[in-house]
Amino acid sequence: MHRLSLTLMAALATAVLPVHARPQQSVPPRLDRMATTMVDAGVAPALVAVVVDHGHVSIHGYGKLPDGRAPDADTVFELGSLSKTFTALLLARELEQGKASLDIPVGQWLPGWSIPSLHGKAITLGLLAEQYSGLPRVPGNLAPTAPTDPYADYGADKLKRFLAGYTLPREPGAHYEYSNLGFGLLGYALARHASLGYGALLQRDVLQPLGMQHTGVTAPTKGARLAPGHGPDGAPAPAWHWRDALAGAGAVLSDGHDMAIYLQASMGTKSTPLTAAIRLAQQPRRDAGPLGRIGLAWMTTHTPSGDVVWHNGATGGYSSFIGFNARHQYGVVLLANGYASNLLTGVGLASLSSALPMPPLQVLPEATLEQYVGRYVLAPGMVFTVSGRGRQLYAQLTGQPALPVFASASDRFSYTAVQAALDFQRDARGRVVALVLHQNGQSRRAPRTP
Repeated sequence: MHRLSLTLMAALATAVLPVHARPQQSVPPRLDRMATTMVDAGVAPALVAVVVDHGHVSIHGYGKLPDGRAPDADTVFELGSLSKTFTALLLARELEQGKASLDIPVGQWLPGWSIPSLHGKAITLGLLAEQYSGLPRVPGNLAPTAPTDPYADYGADKLKRFLAGYTLPREPGAHYEYSNLGFGLLGYALARHASLGYGALLQRDVLQPLGMQHTGVTAPTKGARLAPGHGPDGAPAPAWHWRDALAGAGAVLSDGHDMAIYLQASMGTKSTPLTAAIRLAQQPRRDAGPLGRIGLAWMTTHTPSGDVVWHNGATGGYSSFIGFNARHQYGVVLLANGYASNLLTGVGLASLSSALPMPPLQVLPEATLEQYVGRYVLAPGMVFTVSGRGRQLYAQLTGQPALPVFASASDRFSYTAVQAALDFQRDARGRVVALVLHQNGQSRRAPRTP
């Protein structure tokens, strides 16, 4: 029998762009309502929304930090995989200045390393940036000492050893396959080629030219201004730490003020020293399946109301989104200190295209949630325990952690940590008698036990 799993694998100078904050009401009502609902529903304790509308900037905080204050433009969040757009920009800058080519095998920049290839086809810088390298999502020898900080002890020695022993399952360039390992390798190769650490290279070539003074992989981004993270179960989650080996995949932290600068630069609403490189990175190059097309990290999704250029990110306790619709000169950054990447991405995309619906999310009273509390038998030895904590409902499968589920319709709840949903069934008298789990294209019923 196939084992059901609801676990989450650890995925992940002077300012040239002055930010002119506008009043709170400049946050569109549709996004404002959804951000408020996300915080009220317990998706994340704190959320910051950055909006650029025809060149005008608005930054607004929702929820509360541990000291009771609302988050603001100075509150720092981990960006997770949104960091890949910064790594892509480092590569694009080299390309734009004629210092590199997308066709250069990454092994050429890592002397002494054995990089896997297949049928004579090498992994190039371009294939890494386009997510076509053929490398897995994470290295097979990722065995963290602390599972809650998965990349802290993964150094270049482990990366080199893994690559030397890895056999590609398909030729590089065969098809799109998202890889944290691939982007980490790209960031490491760029840093080695520049004879700098990844953080120092990022500061020199991207952050300083854009005037992003509170962004980076170390201090001053970590400290009192860092919003404490919260994991898939809603409990506090520690910040992640990265060594240079994979830092390019997800090590960057930032705040709303700096991300407003980055969003304006990405949209091209202000001229910067990196404008040409940014355009080069965003240019769609390859098919990325249902997501649309991919450039150097950046995704482009076609919608009836215009193309949306975007990327998202998550670590163990944070979620992020950046995107814009050039036709409408409108862009959004969302930063949250909760693991809710799928939901946050849906909100971000919908806020950029009227053709896309906002994800359904409701806040239910405690009395309503109490109706679902109980035990539901999915199979012998596999029981869902549904519990309530205040205005939050949790579902826990035997042997798995309790994960929050959020109301999306009458008697329907969805996870934000995994792609799964629960439908509760009632009898003729209105009593909840079963739940149905929807996951991986399958539906399985679990009757409620007395």
